[in-house]
Amino acid sequence: MRREQLAHLVRAAGAILDVNELLVIGSQSILGSFTEEQLPPPAILSIEADLLTRDGSPESADLIDGTIGELSPFHDTFGVYAQGVDRTTARLPSGWEDRLVRFERADTGGVVAWCLEPHDLWVAKQLAGRPQDRTFCRAVLSHGLLDTDELLRRIDAVDATAGERHLLRGLAVARSGPGGDA
Repeated sequence: MRREQLAHLVRAAGAILDVNELLVIGSQSILGSFTEEQLPPPAILSIEADLLTRDGSPESADLIDGTIGELSPFHDTFGVYAQGVDRTTARLPSGWEDRLVRFERADTGGVVAWCLEPHDLWVAKQLAGRPQDRTFCRAVLSHGLLDTDELLRRIDAVDATAGERHLLRGLAVARSGPGGDA
């Protein structure tokens, strides 16, 4: 996905839901912090963006899915789609809401998308543990976009078992370069 495609989804979701703020919590929230030129190809492969309203209402998620979701006319026409999600979709480090990254452009139609900060996103995607999540995480970490020390702090701040934390720490450190930076 490209930034202009994310902007289009944000604009459409804002209009459908009649809101001027949304959250982006899936992998494409990385586009709030980096341009597609700064990202490795695996980080922008997804054609869907996980969107929710600030209150995370299930009705809003259903409306997003039904109008601009997978297999919708929007998806067929533009090649991208939104998935309506709620706040339980991702396991995030405490304080994540204070670190959200503002994504607003002329083509978002006045709608502001609040995207996950990349370190918070990495933790959430690793905990989700699907193959595409792990590929995404390896790519952004090995591309030097994240700081290992900061990842370790975020890992300590997420609600996870000791085993999950141990695994996440190993993944963060194994991919890091000299000096603690990925």
